[in-house]
Amino acid sequence: SDEATIISGTKLAKEVLKEVQRDVDSWISCGNKRPHLTILLVGDNPASHIYVRNKIKAAAAVGISSEIILRPKNISQEELLDLTAKLNKDSAVSGLLVQLPLPDHIDERTVCNAIAPEKDVDGFHIINIGRLCLDQPSVIPATAAAVWEIIKRMGKRL
Repeated sequence: SDEATIISGTKLAKEVLKEVQRDVDSWISCGNKRPHLTILLVGDNPASHIYVRNKIKAAAAVGISSEIILRPKNISQEELLDLTAKLNKDSAVSGLLVQLPLPDHIDERTVCNAIAPEKDVDGFHIINIGRLCLDQPSVIPATAAAVWEIIKRMGKRL
C-alpha cells in the first residue's frame, strides 16, 4: 500500500514503560535489589540537563532508583576518569552513563571506554559496540534500540 501509517510514539512509549515496570517489579519480587542508575553530568549545557531530567523521570516511572552526580565543566579528564572508576566498583550502581556532550578538553571516547561494559547504559563502550556489530548479546544504544522496537511492534500491526 502507498498509504502512510501514523505511529503514535506516545502510545508505544506507554506500552514499553508498563512492560519495563512489570519487569522491574518482577525482578525485585524475586529477591533482587532495585536497579540503580547513576548519571554523571558535566557542565551546564541546558539540553543535557533536560535530557538527564527526563532520564531520571523515566527511571522513577518504572521503579528504577537513580541519582545525578553533577560536576563543573572545568573538571579534568583525570578527575572524571577517577570518578568513573569509583562508580564502576560501587555495587550499589547497576547502570552508569556519562551524559554527552562533554566539554572540549575531555575525550568522550576515553570516558565512554572507562565505563565498565556491564554497567554501560548507553552501550557506547567499545566492547558493547563490538558485540553489537558481531550480533552478540550487548547493550544497544537507546536510539537504535527504540527504532528497532518501533519496527518490531509496528510490523505486527501493519
